[in-house]
Amino acid sequence: MTESKSPEGAPPARADLTAEVCPMTFVRAKLFLEELPPGAVAELLLADGEAIRDVPRSLKDEGHQVIGVRREGESFLLLVRKRGTPGERT
Repeated sequence: MTESKSPEGAPPARADLTAEVCPMTFVRAKLFLEELPPGAVAELLLADGEAIRDVPRSLKDEGHQVIGVRREGESFLLLVRKRGTPGERT
């Protein structure tokens, strides 16, 4: 998994989860989001198939906001806002 975390006002944190196999894709996405502050936006790069079908739904079930999904080559870029508001502890 490739990760990059950005300071306030910079581009969203990004994780490449295309090498993961479900259910580990969701587990890695959840762990990545746990490292971010509430309200932060993350870009999750997901493989086609099971990951792009299940991860957005599972993240919504966890209380996160799925902002959008777009194709990026053979993969999909999922834009997610972590649940909570800045300054709030989750």
